[in-house]
Amino acid sequence: MPNERLFDLAIRAAEMNDAAVLAQLMCELGYETTKLEMQTRMKRIAADERYRTFVAVRDGKVCGMVGTLTCPSYEHNDPGGRILALAILSRMRRRGIGRALIAAAEEDFAQRGIKRVALNTRLAREDAHKFYESLGYERNGWRFVKQLSVRD
Repeated sequence: MPNERLFDLAIRAAEMNDAAVLAQLMCELGYETTKLEMQTRMKRIAADERYRTFVAVRDGKVCGMVGTLTCPSYEHNDPGGRILALAILSRMRRRGIGRALIAAAEEDFAQRGIKRVALNTRLAREDAHKFYESLGYERNGWRFVKQLSVRD
């Protein structure tokens, strides 16, 4: 039912008891995560007022999430926003849930005076690129990643 309207979709702040489904969502993005790991992450994130985590709920069940961060900028005088994670359960995709979560994140940013939002997505996720472009996001650079050795 890809064209199904989501009249019963609700967006709310994530809660600690959402950790299991948030872990599942991270796994679907390719980041193996346990419930315990997600609980630990969420405790740290919830303690930092710069972060926000919203979940999409349909029929009483979480089916997607978006995580954001606001931070000062080296390049600009005003703070910027970042969408750090967007994930929808695979069986619930293409139903407007991602658009609803991005809209909620953008509304929250606007309420906090954030005018500029950035995000990253993997090169292989061409559907995600098209999705973000359809929402007005523009490609403007490259992301480079390096894993560092950390001594204990």
